[in-house]
Amino acid sequence: MDGTADAPSLPSANGYSEPTSKSAGSSLETPNGHSADGSSSKVEPGDGFPEHFRRKGLLPTGCCYDDRMKLHANADFGPNPHHPEDPSRIEVIMRIFKKNGLVFTGSDADLLDVLNSHPTKYMWRIPAREATEEEIRTVHRVEHFNWVKALATKSTHELRQISAIMDQGRDSLYVGSMTYEASLISAGGAIETCKAVVTGTVKNAFAVIRPPGHHAEYNQPMGFCLFNNVPIAAKVCQKEYPDICRRVMILDWDVHHGNGIQNMFYEDPNILYISLHVYKNGEFYPGRHENPMIPDGGMEQCGAGNGLGKNINIAWHDQGMGDGEYMAAFQKIVMPIGQEFNPDLVIISAGFDAAAGDELGACFVSPACYAHMTHMLMSLAGGKVAVCLEGGYNLSAISKSALAVAQTLMGEPPPQMEIPRINKEASKVLAKVQAYQAPYWECLRPGIVDVPDMIRHDSSRLHDVIRSAQRQHLSDNHGMLPLYIQRNIIFRSFENQVLVTKGIQSAKKLLLIVHDPPELHGQPDPLDNSLEPHNAWVSDGVTKYIEWAIENEFGVIDINVPHYITRTDDTEHFTPRMDEKTLQMHLQDLMCYIWDNYLQLYDGADDIYLMGVGNAYLGIKVLLINRNVRNRLSGVVNFVNGSLRPVKSDVDEGLSSWYKDNSQVYVANDHACWSDPDLTRKVMKRRFGNAIRSEVNGLAPMMHKHFKDVQQFVADQTRKLHGGDSTEDEANRMG
Repeated sequence: MDGTADAPSLPSANGYSEPTSKSAGSSLETPNGHSADGSSSKVEPGDGFPEHFRRKGLLPTGCCYDDRMKLHANADFGPNPHHPEDPSRIEVIMRIFKKNGLVFTGSDADLLDVLNSHPTKYMWRIPAREATEEEIRTVHRVEHFNWVKALATKSTHELRQISAIMDQGRDSLYVGSMTYEASLISAGGAIETCKAVVTGTVKNAFAVIRPPGHHAEYNQPMGFCLFNNVPIAAKVCQKEYPDICRRVMILDWDVHHGNGIQNMFYEDPNILYISLHVYKNGEFYPGRHENPMIPDGGMEQCGAGNGLGKNINIAWHDQGMGDGEYMAAFQKIVMPIGQEFNPDLVIISAGFDAAAGDELGACFVSPACYAHMTHMLMSLAGGKVAVCLEGGYNLSAISKSALAVAQTLMGEPPPQMEIPRINKEASKVLAKVQAYQAPYWECLRPGIVDVPDMIRHDSSRLHDVIRSAQRQHLSDNHGMLPLYIQRNIIFRSFENQVLVTKGIQSAKKLLLIVHDPPELHGQPDPLDNSLEPHNAWVSDGVTKYIEWAIENEFGVIDINVPHYITRTDDTEHFTPRMDEKTLQMHLQDLMCYIWDNYLQLYDGADDIYLMGVGNAYLGIKVLLINRNVRNRLSGVVNFVNGSLRPVKSDVDEGLSSWYKDNSQVYVANDHACWSDPDLTRKVMKRRFGNAIRSEVNGLAPMMHKHFKDVQQFVADQTRKLHGGDSTEDEANRMG
């Protein structure tokens, strides 16, 4: 397998076009004047890249490739040797580079003309070489180096046994008779690529190398990886060029977490490692480490010791992420931190298995998005960016994505693209990453609250303060008291959230209101994002209805449903509200308990009205479905600006019709149900109640807008059920 038949021809350091395969007999020169075998290869004056162009800043993009890296293959092991980490991965990338004119394929004479007239038109060749043992041992233990080295001396039978054992679990690896040599060249290619960028031989570069490296630990191979190419290159550059390469930023956009890179630099203050990867709570490869003392790819893993804050895991909650999520991550996390870190070199650990079309990654990042991410990173480190290939197993996806990156490195502007809306759960991931990293990065601090610090200084969550003020107001002005709820049931946390009027058991009319907490509105300072009390407001539309009901001799049960129940041991920087499933579970227990133990026992109540406000209105829905209550109810009023859900029952066929005839369901003007005619027709059916499109948005504005309408509805329902005064007289009396 000499690789000469289809060896890519690149402009070499001495100005000639030649095959890159050592087995083809070529002399491979490196930018420091040494050939691949380590012998001196001095470049004569006038050879190489023209000095006058370098002085003008007209540096080319470099490209490193060597056919010998294809020698690491699964070909020794049976008639079906295909493996995702296949030699053709690097071959298809070089083929698409040539097809799109990134690589020179003409004669030597033509090359000289090109160098004089268009010095940056093509990629400049960076010959690969074998990394030395000393270089590899900058990050790997000698035992690990010797284990890989010994593969070259093992029989086919032994290699098969090793591969069979290591193809399981986290190891996920195959080995062959040429694995050691290919791994040395892959690591050496990464080193020479990064050195060429650091020294200014090229402006930036792309290392088309394999086997990949980012899973390899300091003491063992793992996940298709033998030697960890990027850390080796970073440490070599720091050692050989300490004055111009002190701080290195490694950006890993492979869909899998680069556990090896993280663990090698977890306490290093001069290596910033940022990884964007699918995590799935530790279920996605490489998963959680079996040793709980060793960090994995979770967001909370921020580094240790002097390296605290230099490890950033943007750990997606699931597969399916695409351009919107990755661009948001760059804009909100990656670039602000990168600019504050101010690196001397940026290395992209470039796996393309998050690309659209890669079955293993199952994500949807487009070539255009890879181009934009590359372009943003080129604004750091004076443009010194080295791209080193990692994963990516769909040949079409990996070649198109690599092409987009290479074209951007060479100066082509990224293509125009529409950025999709970000996944809601992904936006929560970014908020959590920001919160975890805020203590270490000034750029992330605005808008982030240090929760442990708040707890230490006896601070209270605002929703608790607001509810306490509500309770005090309703107690002082109307004598309302907390309702006793058994403490051994699931919703005991709601005990102080339920208030009732005195003597409610003897009231002729009852109003039960289940509602979200008041809405908060604030205008932060545009400079530091701080929020002053005088620029913040609390919108409470519920108290007005409670006071109206009490004035009209209703007994009132007021149920406040917080989106979060405060726990003293909770130190999360950002806590999302309860999801709908959990909320309905709590509301079902609470509403049924109150009905079973209180409302249905009040035989003297002639009229019982239910009112739901916000997401908490789902409590009305679950009560109607789970208890036979409609014969005791006079009417239902709901204010909805979130999920709009139907009320229907398999055992009570008349429930939906009753709900339609005896309800007023005010739905926010900007609700999604009004934007689609099909949805509008759907919500107008009986099981959604008497849905009314409000003229306003927001719960408090809706409650204020329809205050008179609700009074009229209550008057109409009372007259319909009991006769008496005209509807207008009754409404005036109750108003």
